[in-house]
Amino acid sequence: MYTKSIEMVEVGPRDGLQNEKHQVSAADKLALIERAIAAGSRRIEATSFVNPRAVPQMADAEEVCAGLPERDDVTYIGLVMNQRGADRAIATGRIDQLGAVAVATDRFAMANQGQTSDGSVEACRTIIAAAKAAGLTGQATIAASFGCPFEGEVAEDRVIAMAQAIAEANPTEICLADTIGVANPAHVARLVARIGKLVDPLPVRVHFHNTRGTGLANVWAAIEAGARIVDASIGGLGGCPFAPGAAGNVATEDVVYMLERAGISTGLDLGTLIETNGWLASVMEKQLPAMVAKARLFPPHDEQPKELA
Repeated sequence: MYTKSIEMVEVGPRDGLQNEKHQVSAADKLALIERAIAAGSRRIEATSFVNPRAVPQMADAEEVCAGLPERDDVTYIGLVMNQRGADRAIATGRIDQLGAVAVATDRFAMANQGQTSDGSVEACRTIIAAAKAAGLTGQATIAASFGCPFEGEVAEDRVIAMAQAIAEANPTEICLADTIGVANPAHVARLVARIGKLVDPLPVRVHFHNTRGTGLANVWAAIEAGARIVDASIGGLGGCPFAPGAAGNVATEDVVYMLERAGISTGLDLGTLIETNGWLASVMEKQLPAMVAKARLFPPHDEQPKELA
């Protein structure tokens, strides 16, 4: 039996934009956040507090935070890789939740944040503790859970051990990220089920990239296996500067269409998301990867039930 509802996390303002060469202004980032809120988003990854030389698109993190709409019903997430990033996020006074990242392999961990995989787990635990000490919440993502751009296959037992160590810090959830889009539904179902049983009652969140066209299938498999929170990016933008070959996230509007048509509530308005897709395409000066916005509306608004003869 399928769940009746899924919580969506909008990652477009951070993960969606971080790898784009077209520099997006703070004003447009804030407009994207406002449009996401208007569509019903209540958890938004607003920005990341990383070295601006490494990720120039996120150099305006403090400026974006200063302009965030004051909403008691919205959780703003700031991605941080270390204590310095955590301190910056906390100092803004506008971030509600710190997002920490542990990486499943040493080579990717070194490329992504300059430390070993084990070191990234310890950093993750430290960030969660720092968030709690500041009166915030902390969540954790295990990057490259399904495969690494440098080392290839990642053993499930490695991800299990990382999840167990991170869960001891009591984050709000554990997220499994398919950073380079190599996951398949069978692998997803198996790993989500194992992690869910291990970290219960902590929920499992999932983060999929659509690099090889399997993103939506993986979302569905994860939900069937017990995941209750799904990351997605408006327009399907996304990628990682430190992961060669990583393409866009699963698109928010595509995930919403699939789930709502299946009777699973997301709390998001598809029409508003499609309108936002058009606006964001003009900002980015290109067509976006999301599929639903390219298709005709279904069911049509003017569709009327036909009387039986």
